[in-house]
Amino acid sequence: MTLKEQDYAQDERREEIKRAALKVFARKGISGTKMSMIAAEAGISQGLSYRYFSSKEELFSLLVQEALEEAQTAIANIGNLPGTPFEQLKALTKNMLEENHKQYFLLIQQAHTSDETPVKVKQLLDQFSSKDTIEQLIPIFVKGQEMGEFCEGDPHRILFLYLSVISGLMIQDVYTDENYWVNEIDSLMKILSK
Repeated sequence: MTLKEQDYAQDERREEIKRAALKVFARKGISGTKMSMIAAEAGISQGLSYRYFSSKEELFSLLVQEALEEAQTAIANIGNLPGTPFEQLKALTKNMLEENHKQYFLLIQQAHTSDETPVKVKQLLDQFSSKDTIEQLIPIFVKGQEMGEFCEGDPHRILFLYLSVISGLMIQDVYTDENYWVNEIDSLMKILSK
């Protein structure tokens, strides 16, 4: 195996561990997770997991940081999506409800509520709030209101209601198909429509 192939294999193993950790942390939070659980989910030995990450706290912090960065990028780029404001918010909603994004959301929820959340993660969470998300979506929503795509009313309150519904769907422990809510986006968008 060449050095390049070894580097690729190590990078792939690291990503496998991160994906496994995301699943476990999303379900159990940081306090209910052990490195042995992450290793089992990844199908590797616990010792091997420590070759890539020194602790569950390191993994948790890295995943929360990636989740927050991805969310910030998605929100910041919503205006660059094709289509009308309605179509842009619909695309964002679909993105939020897809299974891997839902796990990131659950991870962030766990980080907000756990007593064991590392200080570094608490600092990251302080930099990114749901209020900021709403503020970034206001111009798109107002433009949609002006075009007659969205219902009239205070954009802050309507978007808060909408995001609360989406959040509630993501944290429910409902036994549905993996992407069940993605199929219900048209129904969800009626909250915003005229």
